[in-house]
Amino acid sequence: MDSFISWVGGKKALRKKILGQFPAGYGRYIEAFGGAGWLLFAEERKGKLEVYNDMDGNLVNLFRCVKRHPGALQEELDWLLNSRETFFDAREEARGMTDIQRAAQFFILIKESYGVDCRSFGASNRDMAKAVAYMRQASARLNKVVVERMDFERLLKVYDRPDALFYLDPPYFGVEKYYSAKFGSNDHTRLRDALGRIQGKFILSYNDCPEAREIYKGYAMVEADRNDNLATGRRYRELIIKNY
Repeated sequence: MDSFISWVGGKKALRKKILGQFPAGYGRYIEAFGGAGWLLFAEERKGKLEVYNDMDGNLVNLFRCVKRHPGALQEELDWLLNSRETFFDAREEARGMTDIQRAAQFFILIKESYGVDCRSFGASNRDMAKAVAYMRQASARLNKVVVERMDFERLLKVYDRPDALFYLDPPYFGVEKYYSAKFGSNDHTRLRDALGRIQGKFILSYNDCPEAREIYKGYAMVEADRNDNLATGRRYRELIIKNY
């Protein structure tokens, strides 16, 4: 199934390629930089334990509300219109909102913004009623998924086991500023060092650039490419990096 949202750097276009690199026989599956969770939603249960994690508080709140309160969230979004006025109203963060109200506003920003930037109105033809109705299916898929908000280093320590498989899709080199959750240039090295200490397996997505190739030198790398969303007709090169 598909995710119920799009997200910056989402892996919809590459999910089949990435899933094709997954090993057999793992017992727990952990997405450290969850985003829209395209790989998580792509198939049913991937292990006895599944974990979705992200450091964006609004994103994690939305996932938790879709998981636990899909009906209440749908009611909050009833009669939602795809309109510029609704979008800019949602950008105003009112005090005293419930988690469900906050999730509803963030859902509007994701669905109606240009390029999922949550800042500019997209002015595109979207079926918002269909998008809201899909939440029930997303909720059923998330029923037994643990939703976390942890720094990746702590997450690796908490969930690491010999039978663990971590999928990591961090902010890419050069585009860190497009994510609201802080991720600096030193975090790329910190991530590499933390992955070098785990007992389990990892599979990691990165842009194909000299920096990524250098810090992960010695690991298996699979080249991949997809359409570049910012340039028609151009392909964007990525790396799938793994420790097995």
